Amino acid sequence: MTFDEFSPTSYDEWRKEAETALKGAPFERRLLTRTYEDITLEPIYRMEDIENLTHPLTLPGTPDYLRGTDRRGYMDRPWSIAQAIDEYLPEEANKAVKKELSGGSNSIHLVLNQSTRDCVESSDRYDTRGLSLATLKDVDDLLTDLDLTTYPIHLFAGASSAPMLGLMSARAVAQGKRDSLRSRRGCIGADPIGTLAGSGHLSCPMDELMDEMALSIQWGRESAPELKTVLIRGDVYHDGGANCVQELACSMATGIAYIRAMTIRGIDVDDIASQIRFSFPVGANFFMEIAKLRAARMFWSRIVRSFGGKDESAKIDLFASTSRFTQTVYDPYVNVLRGTTQAFSAVIGGADSLWVRRFDDPIRTGTEQSRRISRNIQVLLQNEFNLRQPIDPVGGSWYVEKLTDQVYRKSWEYMQEIESSGGILEALKTGKIQDDVAGVLKSRQEKLNRRSDRAVGTNAYANVTERPLDESPRSDRDEKSVRKKAISEYRELTDELHREKTLKSILDSIGGEPGAFMKALIETFMAGATLSEVRHILDDGFQGDIRVRPIAPHRWTERFEELRRRTEDFAVREGGFKIFLAGMGPLKRHKARSDFSASFMEVANFEVIRNDGFDTIQEAVSAASESGAAVTVICSSDESYPDLVPPLAKALKENMPEMKVLLAGAPAPEFKEIYEKSGVDDFIHVRANCFEILESLQRTGGMFQ
Repeated sequence: MTFDEFSPTSYDEWRKEAETALKGAPFERRLLTRTYEDITLEPIYRMEDIENLTHPLTLPGTPDYLRGTDRRGYMDRPWSIAQAIDEYLPEEANKAVKKELSGGSNSIHLVLNQSTRDCVESSDRYDTRGLSLATLKDVDDLLTDLDLTTYPIHLFAGASSAPMLGLMSARAVAQGKRDSLRSRRGCIGADPIGTLAGSGHLSCPMDELMDEMALSIQWGRESAPELKTVLIRGDVYHDGGANCVQELACSMATGIAYIRAMTIRGIDVDDIASQIRFSFPVGANFFMEIAKLRAARMFWSRIVRSFGGKDESAKIDLFASTSRFTQTVYDPYVNVLRGTTQAFSAVIGGADSLWVRRFDDPIRTGTEQSRRISRNIQVLLQNEFNLRQPIDPVGGSWYVEKLTDQVYRKSWEYMQEIESSGGILEALKTGKIQDDVAGVLKSRQEKLNRRSDRAVGTNAYANVTERPLDESPRSDRDEKSVRKKAISEYRELTDELHREKTLKSILDSIGGEPGAFMKALIETFMAGATLSEVRHILDDGFQGDIRVRPIAPHRWTERFEELRRRTEDFAVREGGFKIFLAGMGPLKRHKARSDFSASFMEVANFEVIRNDGFDTIQEAVSAASESGAAVTVICSSDESYPDLVPPLAKALKENMPEMKVLLAGAPAPEFKEIYEKSGVDDFIHVRANCFEILESLQRTGGMFQ
């Protein structure tokens, strides 16, 4: 079949037809979409949109790596399935890892709790969300019957990877398997700048952390060349609400800072680049996230080459995860759909490793069911949906290629802004990045408030009959006690004098042979030292020298979730908050607005009292009075409102002065003042600020204490 019988249509002809179909509505407002990245999406893309681009003409595996770092894509080596293990106790984490590997995962992804990443043991800092490690025995319990030479590992160690590298390596040395370190793959990585951005401070000076990074890179180059020791995380910016351009630019600016810091310390750019992995969450904008990952490869390639790096070093290692920011607490099974589409974006974008978050991740530590669902999303994508081929499926797409170029150019421009302000550290100190990210977060929240962005099950289509998921039944207090006891008993079994001697040797090793530092760490852990003891020695009495305003993590719907919880708590105390729908006239006249109003109010889980409609004002007023509702919403047609609303609103206010009266629908400008004077307090419609109206009603109902 050919289309030779049809004459080519120009863009101008197509636009003319589109404008006719719009029936007078503005073309730019209806068919052009402005994204959070300040990119305008066109309604149609043409060959002319990419005629000046050169990267679509490249092949997979060739510089600038836009189309992938491997010329055969996933054909020979599919992406790693790296489902997270965040069990608190090491022995429980061991069971969970084995379960994941037997179910289809092929990478060991460990999520440490905050205390372990900070290398502290004080009881007030313990948290049970994530794996707790402190001693060599903990690592032995964690890795029993697991072979790290078979499965790659992914682990974010915090501001420094040196202590965790030493602890993990000590087990291999203690077992007489030092040579096995050369076969280990994956990443045990640190990100001091990302840690600073997220927490606002560091436990020790940045220069010290950079020194530890340099020593870890030098050790890795010699002893574990396939194991990366730096993990640059876009998560801190993404979870703060940043757009793709900010997330990409800040991550790349961090990479530049690390290259410069390591070069000063005498490390070659190729050795530095080969030790870096990037981690990016994948959000809800399907094509934008694909473009982000593709642009990241081109971006990093250009950076490494600008420092004189070789082609092989310019290949980025991309670890992707589905977005925590877009997950919701209410209607959590929708998170399965979100995770699936986001995983699809990550695969199409060419991620090297992928973590699909559990649908119940914002609520609890996870169940066997939620882990299996998340894991199987990836298994299905690889084995049932055949996403291992073709290579770079979006390559040549006029839309995606143009969008990739736009994301790349805007990210490069923002990175240059960061560099011109003194680099990523200086930009964090001055608050530039925090302010920019906060601006995007505010824009996201405003769109959610007005429901121009919709989170199904939360600010739209709320399910008021849903039963919340059971939270984890385990006792955090009991597990903390178990950990404290285990660490205490471990210390009692070690030679204190020998442990103190090896701890003191750590500082003496710095400045010696490249491998001396890690050798000292390994010997110290074998002597019975804990992570906190090693960190204390490394800090050597110094404290962090930088404090910045932290970029706090968020989820986009958290304000709406708080709104709904407030109503639910009030219902337990006071018996609920009722909304009466005064549908006026025949059902067909008011049904659409009655349904809209009910959905609007159910976002806050207000109790909505429906009816089939009323023929007279007196009937409606009488029913509203008997309902016990605090709010009445008048629902009918625009044509009936001028005659209906003034007398009805006035009658409602006269009979129930404390009652709030709302009108469903945006009022005509010439009638708005008349409606308000007759007693209408507010208007609900598709452009109304849903959040502000619902919160105002909660204040009226006395829900704020």
